[in-house]
Amino acid sequence: MRTVVTPLFSFPLGDGAVLLPRTPDLLDAYQELLAANQERLARWEPWAVELPTPEATGANVRESARGWLAGEQVPTVIAVAAEGGWQLAGSVGLRINAYRRSADIGYWIDEAHEGRGLVRRAVTALLDHAFGPLGLERVALQTEVANLRSRALATRLGFAEEGVQRGAIAFPAERRDEVTYGILAEEWHRRNG
Repeated sequence: MRTVVTPLFSFPLGDGAVLLPRTPDLLDAYQELLAANQERLARWEPWAVELPTPEATGANVRESARGWLAGEQVPTVIAVAAEGGWQLAGSVGLRINAYRRSADIGYWIDEAHEGRGLVRRAVTALLDHAFGPLGLERVALQTEVANLRSRALATRLGFAEEGVQRGAIAFPAERRDEVTYGILAEEWHRRNG
């Protein structure tokens, strides 16, 4: 996979991994990562049933960057050290609802980088940011009921299972149930204080 040079901002995750802002400068590498993982992602995400076009990915990345500047999102990619720079390995982001002082968190990881703790470290970093500098009071995580890896991560991080929404995820040929997890700022601080 393509490597990217180090941008002006990165957040270290340890063991040669960082969070980088998901900006238009990373578009080609991000599209390549999506293409390499499209089949896996399509199992859980309706948006991935068909590979997004480079134009659609570009529009999404630009909108996420605008959302970051507006205080509505924290869109990042997980990157690992590679010869000449960084190789993208996944994505993690927050969508913020300032009125509710809450956010939703989402993530995915490249198949070759599963099982290395990258998602756990990246989500932990964003939760620290959400419940620290951003001053949020709640973060929710939604996943397809059958996504046992994602559900296990939510539990390991201290999220409480809050319920199942029947048929909440619309795939082209079917609807699937979605489970919601949530964690409050005081719960996060108690666990990680």
